[in-house]
Amino acid sequence: MVSALVRIVSFAALAYLALPLVVLVGTSLTTTSFLAFPPQGLTLAWYGKMLGDPSYVSAFLISTLLAVAATIVAVLLAVPAAIAIARYRFTGRRLLSETLMSPLILPHVVLGAALLQYGSTIGLVRSFPALLVGHVVIIMPFVLRAVLPQLSDEQRSLEDASADLGAKPLTTFFLVTLPQIRSGLVSGAIFAFIASWINVELSIFNTTAELTTIPVKLFNYVQYTIDPTIAAVSGLTIIVAAVVIVLLDLTIGLDVLSERRR
Repeated sequence: MVSALVRIVSFAALAYLALPLVVLVGTSLTTTSFLAFPPQGLTLAWYGKMLGDPSYVSAFLISTLLAVAATIVAVLLAVPAAIAIARYRFTGRRLLSETLMSPLILPHVVLGAALLQYGSTIGLVRSFPALLVGHVVIIMPFVLRAVLPQLSDEQRSLEDASADLGAKPLTTFFLVTLPQIRSGLVSGAIFAFIASWINVELSIFNTTAELTTIPVKLFNYVQYTIDPTIAAVSGLTIIVAAVVIVLLDLTIGLDVLSERRR
């Protein structure tokens, strides 16, 4: 009885969370020139309008390239930082950890304004590198936060055993450490990619007419026009996210990742 009740409540909660997505996708299919749900007729015209607009295609490509690049850089920086914080004791260790984690609590608007002001002094403004630096700053804590718990004392003993058997530090990292932190690394990278993709507050400080991410473009668009094109863009984003999750499940296995994290 209790088990059945838990299942019912769980499915109800999932349905409640999925309902806005259903409404969004349904709205993107309406034949009207305004947002309407249930959709009045079914059409893919709004998706065609979006894909036929070079500015939307460019914004999608820029957002994807930026999110991928920022995630890769964040992983390359966060993993050594996590190992240093977890494995070594040095002066300023706690300060370093708190500094790297601070973007999680600092408003992105404040970070964006600060990076813009600092970047203007060195000529790093309103460019892809400027966007990349800002995104790495705000998403690196997600990777760091996910990897740190994986670096347990038990794993340290495995690394010591590898070293005792004659393995070099780089070999130990790839054959012992990396497999142990894999689940945290993948989950942290996923969160980092999503955080970069949806960011508006920091991105808006360094975008231009030619260099605009999709969230910033939508933010600017809704100030003047509200039509189903907005829903179509959001719907396409949901579809892409669903495809990525399915691919991750087929290639890595989300159930395996969750078991390793436990």
